[in-house]
Amino acid sequence: MRLYPDIPRSRANAILGDVLVLVVLVLLVWLGFKVHDSVAELAGIPRAVGDAGGSIQRGFESAGGAVDGVPVVGDTLGDALRNAGSDAGGQIGDTAAAGVRDVNHVATLLGLLTFLLPAIAVLSSFLPDRIRDARRLTAAARVVGPALTPDRERSLAMRAAYGLPYEQLVRYTPDPLGDLEAGRYGDLVAAALDDAGLRPMRSG
Repeated sequence: MRLYPDIPRSRANAILGDVLVLVVLVLLVWLGFKVHDSVAELAGIPRAVGDAGGSIQRGFESAGGAVDGVPVVGDTLGDALRNAGSDAGGQIGDTAAAGVRDVNHVATLLGLLTFLLPAIAVLSSFLPDRIRDARRLTAAARVVGPALTPDRERSLAMRAAYGLPYEQLVRYTPDPLGDLEAGRYGDLVAAALDDAGLRPMRSG
């Protein structure tokens, strides 16, 4: 598979197109990470709630420890306070942890979508033409072959004279049909090879 033409101008244009697409994809990757990180920062909210739940639980445990020494009801009251703190603080902590997980999942999803959707659009508009050009170039190189015989020069000249647009032909010769009739194939062969993206070839 030939990816790039032999003609310097066409080769440079093809390489530039590939590089631009790669740059766009890299920018989309960067943008996806930025979106992920920005959304992930929202996890600080449920995380702060979880910290508050931990503080509540520690406060009840401290209060329970403080009343443990009270005669008769101290131990019972202390256990009740610790249980209340564990129930309230633990539930808040579990809810906060679930919130952090949900925010992280949303951040990952939005980051992927930010990259994937534009990347699919870019590649779907670029790849078909790029693959078609590579196949066309590969087929042309295979058909033309490694060397030009006199018969092949004549065939290429005929293909150029009969197949290329007139405005393209006159960029190579002012009288393409006259050249063909007179057996002057050089300019017509150059036009055919340039159109195929191949460099001038040695004669066989």
